[in-house]
Amino acid sequence: MEDSGATLMPVWRANLALLTREVGAVTRLARMMTFSESYMKLIVSGRRDFSAEFVRGVEAVTGLPEGWMDEIHGAGDVPRQAREAIAEEAPHARFRGTAHPVRKAPVLRAEPIFGHRPGARLDSGPQPGAAKRTAGTRKIRELAAQDVRKLERHLSMLPVDPGALRARIEDVIAQADPGERARADLVGRLEQIEKHRELLLRHIASLYALLTRPGDDEL
Repeated sequence: MEDSGATLMPVWRANLALLTREVGAVTRLARMMTFSESYMKLIVSGRRDFSAEFVRGVEAVTGLPEGWMDEIHGAGDVPRQAREAIAEEAPHARFRGTAHPVRKAPVLRAEPIFGHRPGARLDSGPQPGAAKRTAGTRKIRELAAQDVRKLERHLSMLPVDPGALRARIEDVIAQADPGERARADLVGRLEQIEKHRELLLRHIASLYALLTRPGDDEL
Protein backbone atom coordinates (compact mmCIF):
# COMPACT_ATOMS: atom_id res chain seq x y z
CA MET A 1 0.00 0.00 0.00
CA GLU A 2 1.29 3.47 -0.75
CA ASP A 3 2.26 5.66 2.21
CA SER A 4 -0.48 8.17 1.38
CA GLY A 5 -3.04 5.37 1.35
CA ALA A 6 -1.86 4.10 4.74
CA THR A 7 -2.19 7.59 6.20
CA LEU A 8 -5.64 8.25 4.73
CA MET A 9 -7.05 4.75 5.37
CA PRO A 10 -8.84 5.69 8.66
CA VAL A 11 -10.35 8.76 6.96
CA TRP A 12 -11.48 6.70 3.96
CA ARG A 13 -12.97 4.03 6.19
CA ALA A 14 -14.85 6.58 8.33
CA ASN A 15 -16.33 8.22 5.22
CA LEU A 16 -17.24 4.83 3.74
CA ALA A 17 -19.07 3.97 6.97
CA LEU A 18 -20.84 7.32 6.71
CA LEU A 19 -22.00 6.59 3.15
CA THR A 20 -23.29 3.11 4.06
CA ARG A 21 -24.90 3.86 7.44
CA GLU A 22 -28.45 3.42 6.09
CA VAL A 23 -29.95 -0.08 6.09
CA GLY A 24 -29.14 -1.90 2.84
CA ALA A 25 -26.66 0.74 1.67
CA VAL A 26 -23.72 -1.70 1.81
CA THR A 27 -25.52 -4.12 -0.48
CA ARG A 28 -26.53 -1.39 -2.92
CA LEU A 29 -23.04 0.13 -3.05
CA ALA A 30 -21.54 -3.34 -3.59
CA ARG A 31 -23.71 -3.85 -6.67
CA MET A 32 -22.92 -0.33 -7.90
CA MET A 33 -19.19 -1.07 -7.59
CA THR A 34 -19.67 -4.58 -9.10
CA PHE A 35 -18.38 -6.27 -5.93
CA SER A 36 -19.94 -9.07 -3.94
CA GLU A 37 -21.95 -8.07 -0.90
CA SER A 38 -19.76 -10.20 1.40
CA TYR A 39 -16.52 -8.56 0.17
CA MET A 40 -17.97 -5.06 0.54
CA LYS A 41 -19.04 -5.88 4.10
CA LEU A 42 -15.47 -6.95 4.91
CA ILE A 43 -14.22 -3.60 3.59
CA VAL A 44 -16.79 -1.53 5.50
CA SER A 45 -16.24 -3.51 8.74
CA GLY A 46 -12.49 -2.89 8.62
CA ARG A 47 -11.44 -6.48 7.93
CA ARG A 48 -10.08 -5.64 4.46
CA ASP A 49 -7.96 -2.68 3.42
CA PHE A 50 -8.53 -1.12 0.01
CA SER A 51 -6.75 1.03 -2.53
CA ALA A 52 -6.91 4.67 -3.57
CA GLU A 53 -8.26 3.38 -6.89
CA PHE A 54 -11.25 1.94 -5.02
CA VAL A 55 -11.80 5.24 -3.17
CA ARG A 56 -11.76 7.25 -6.41
CA GLY A 57 -14.17 4.68 -7.83
CA VAL A 58 -16.61 5.20 -4.94
CA GLU A 59 -16.51 8.94 -5.63
CA ALA A 60 -17.13 8.49 -9.36
CA VAL A 61 -19.89 5.88 -8.96
CA THR A 62 -21.81 7.83 -6.30
CA GLY A 63 -21.29 11.25 -7.89
CA LEU A 64 -19.09 12.60 -5.10
CA PRO A 65 -16.55 15.34 -5.95
CA GLU A 66 -13.05 14.00 -6.55
CA GLY A 67 -11.08 14.09 -3.31
CA TRP A 68 -14.20 14.19 -1.11
CA MET A 69 -13.21 10.93 0.57
CA ASP A 70 -9.82 12.36 1.63
CA GLU A 71 -11.34 14.73 4.22
CA ILE A 72 -13.25 13.93 7.41
CA HIS A 73 -17.00 14.56 7.04
CA GLY A 74 -20.06 14.49 9.25
CA ALA A 75 -23.54 13.12 8.55
CA GLY A 76 -24.75 16.39 7.08
CA ASP A 77 -21.84 16.66 4.64
CA VAL A 78 -22.91 13.88 2.28
CA PRO A 79 -24.14 15.53 -0.97
CA ARG A 80 -27.75 14.89 -1.89
CA GLN A 81 -26.86 13.38 -5.26
CA ALA A 82 -24.60 10.81 -3.57
CA ARG A 83 -27.30 9.83 -1.05
CA GLU A 84 -29.86 9.50 -3.84
CA ALA A 85 -27.47 7.49 -6.04
CA ILE A 86 -26.94 4.92 -3.28
CA ALA A 87 -30.59 4.91 -2.18
CA GLU A 88 -31.81 4.36 -5.76
CA GLU A 89 -28.83 2.20 -6.74
CA ALA A 90 -28.20 4.49 -9.70
CA PRO A 91 -24.42 4.70 -10.41
CA HIS A 92 -23.03 7.82 -12.08
CA ALA A 93 -20.17 5.82 -13.63
CA ARG A 94 -18.99 2.26 -14.16
CA PHE A 95 -16.11 1.03 -11.99
CA ARG A 96 -13.77 -1.47 -13.64
CA GLY A 97 -10.88 -1.24 -11.17
CA THR A 98 -9.86 -3.24 -8.11
CA ALA A 99 -10.03 -2.71 -4.36
CA HIS A 100 -6.75 -4.47 -3.60
CA PRO A 101 -4.15 -2.16 -1.95
CA VAL A 102 -1.08 -1.29 -4.01
CA ARG A 103 2.13 -2.80 -2.71
CA LYS A 104 5.03 -0.55 -1.81
CA ALA A 105 7.70 -0.12 -4.46
CA PRO A 106 10.99 -1.83 -3.52
CA VAL A 107 13.51 0.41 -1.80
CA LEU A 108 16.78 0.65 -3.75
CA ARG A 109 20.00 0.38 -1.78
CA ALA A 110 22.53 3.13 -2.27
CA GLU A 111 25.63 1.99 -4.17
CA PRO A 112 29.13 3.46 -3.60
CA ILE A 113 29.78 6.55 -5.69
CA PHE A 114 32.60 6.17 -8.21
CA GLY A 115 35.80 7.81 -6.98
CA HIS A 116 35.07 7.46 -3.26
CA ARG A 117 36.71 4.88 -1.05
CA PRO A 118 34.35 2.34 0.55
CA GLY A 119 33.44 3.51 4.01
CA ALA A 120 34.54 7.11 3.35
CA ARG A 121 32.14 9.76 4.70
CA LEU A 122 30.60 11.86 1.93
CA ASP A 123 29.29 14.59 4.21
CA SER A 124 29.04 15.59 7.79
CA GLY A 125 25.70 13.91 8.50
CA PRO A 126 24.02 13.41 11.86
CA GLN A 127 26.13 11.97 14.64
CA PRO A 128 25.48 8.31 15.63
CA GLY A 129 23.84 9.37 18.88
CA ALA A 130 21.39 11.68 17.11
CA ALA A 131 20.58 9.01 14.52
CA LYS A 132 19.91 6.50 17.28
CA ARG A 133 17.57 8.88 19.09
CA THR A 134 15.72 9.63 15.83
CA ALA A 135 15.31 5.91 15.12
CA GLY A 136 14.03 5.34 18.65
CA THR A 137 11.52 8.17 18.34
CA ARG A 138 10.32 6.83 14.99
CA LYS A 139 9.86 3.33 16.45
CA ILE A 140 7.83 4.67 19.38
CA ARG A 141 5.59 6.60 16.99
CA GLU A 142 5.13 3.53 14.80
CA LEU A 143 4.03 1.48 17.80
CA ALA A 144 1.62 4.22 18.89
CA ALA A 145 0.21 4.42 15.34
CA GLN A 146 -0.32 0.64 15.34
CA ASP A 147 -2.29 0.87 18.60
CA VAL A 148 -4.41 3.70 17.19
CA ARG A 149 -5.05 1.61 14.07
CA LYS A 150 -6.14 -1.36 16.23
CA LEU A 151 -8.57 0.91 18.07
CA GLU A 152 -9.97 2.20 14.76
CA ARG A 153 -10.48 -1.37 13.52
CA HIS A 154 -12.12 -2.38 16.79
CA LEU A 155 -14.64 0.45 16.48
CA SER A 156 -15.29 -0.45 12.85
CA MET A 157 -15.78 -4.19 13.56
CA LEU A 158 -18.75 -3.86 15.88
CA PRO A 159 -20.47 -7.06 17.07
CA VAL A 160 -23.80 -5.58 15.93
CA ASP A 161 -24.33 -3.92 12.55
CA PRO A 162 -25.18 -0.21 13.26
CA GLY A 163 -27.73 -0.13 10.46
CA ALA A 164 -29.50 -3.23 11.76
CA LEU A 165 -29.44 -1.85 15.30
CA ARG A 166 -30.99 1.44 14.14
CA ALA A 167 -33.71 -0.43 12.23
CA ARG A 168 -34.54 -2.58 15.26
CA ILE A 169 -34.73 0.41 17.61
CA GLU A 170 -36.86 2.30 15.08
CA ASP A 171 -39.26 -0.67 15.14
CA VAL A 172 -39.48 -0.27 18.93
CA ILE A 173 -40.06 3.47 18.55
CA ALA A 174 -42.80 2.86 15.99
CA GLN A 175 -44.66 0.63 18.44
CA ALA A 176 -44.30 3.04 21.38
CA ASP A 177 -47.02 5.40 22.53
CA PRO A 178 -46.50 8.79 20.76
CA GLY A 179 -46.84 10.58 24.08
CA GLU A 180 -44.63 8.21 26.00
CA ARG A 181 -41.48 9.79 27.44
CA ALA A 182 -39.42 6.71 26.62
CA ARG A 183 -40.08 7.27 22.89
CA ALA A 184 -38.26 10.60 22.87
CA ASP A 185 -35.53 9.15 25.07
CA LEU A 186 -34.94 6.29 22.61
CA VAL A 187 -34.66 8.70 19.68
CA GLY A 188 -32.25 10.94 21.56
CA ARG A 189 -30.07 8.08 22.81
CA LEU A 190 -29.78 6.60 19.32
CA GLU A 191 -28.77 9.93 17.82
CA GLN A 192 -26.18 10.54 20.54
CA ILE A 193 -24.63 7.08 20.10
CA GLU A 194 -24.24 7.58 16.35
CA LYS A 195 -22.97 11.14 16.77
CA HIS A 196 -20.33 10.26 19.35
CA ARG A 197 -19.16 7.17 17.43
CA GLU A 198 -18.60 9.29 14.32
CA LEU A 199 -16.83 11.96 16.37
CA LEU A 200 -14.57 9.35 17.99
CA LEU A 201 -13.66 7.89 14.59
CA ARG A 202 -12.80 11.39 13.36
CA HIS A 203 -10.49 11.99 16.33
CA ILE A 204 -8.84 8.60 15.80
CA ALA A 205 -8.29 9.37 12.11
CA SER A 206 -6.71 12.72 12.97
CA LEU A 207 -4.49 11.13 15.63
CA TYR A 208 -3.31 8.47 13.21
CA ALA A 209 -2.57 11.09 10.55
CA LEU A 210 -0.43 13.05 13.04
CA LEU A 211 1.52 9.99 14.13
CA THR A 212 2.24 8.90 10.55
CA ARG A 213 2.95 12.33 9.09
CA PRO A 214 6.01 11.96 6.82
CA GLY A 215 9.17 13.94 7.53
CA ASP A 216 8.22 14.64 11.17
CA ASP A 217 10.25 12.29 13.35
CA GLU A 218 9.89 14.37 16.47
CA LEU A 219 6.66 15.74 17.90
